[in-house]
Amino acid sequence: MTLLTEEKISGILVYDGCLLKVHRDEVKLPNGKISIREYIHHPGAVVVLPFLEEGDVILERQFRYPASQVFIECPAGKIDPGESPEETARRELLEETGYTCRELRYLGKTHPGIGYTDEIIYLYEGYGLSLQEVNRDDDEFLEIFHVPFEEARQMVLRGEITDAKSVAAILLSYENRRSESGIQGEY
Repeated sequence: MTLLTEEKISGILVYDGCLLKVHRDEVKLPNGKISIREYIHHPGAVVVLPFLEEGDVILERQFRYPASQVFIECPAGKIDPGESPEETARRELLEETGYTCRELRYLGKTHPGIGYTDEIIYLYEGYGLSLQEVNRDDDEFLEIFHVPFEEARQMVLRGEITDAKSVAAILLSYENRRSESGIQGEY
């Protein structure tokens, strides 16, 4: 196997924000040459695809400032210091939707921007939901709604859900359901 790794020689913290940290590192390439790598350090995040008893999934509409538009997403949020991904998933589900879940099923993880960030997003399904009180952060404005799971999948295929973490969670969940039921064929 070819050596593909790079070795950090030095680095500086260019920006230290509330959520993100921007680094600029000098690295030694596999061929011995020196190069610069700039990247964003992110604490990691989770996404939860919550299933109601009748099979509907809970989604949310949320304005995302960097893209300047409203997106349809699954409940999600960043991992706080000292918190496990599972704890974050439960906390974010409650904060954003008002639901707790009895069971979390791990779907996998995704690296959303490998060329510029070290962020990892952990994907879960949530089952055994129980409605509690919504307690959103002061800067969160969401519209919560639910649709049948198949409709959520169709929304992905029609391009109505384009948020990468939500697309990944919905399609991985669909694939797991197909595998478990023994269904063959294409999407």
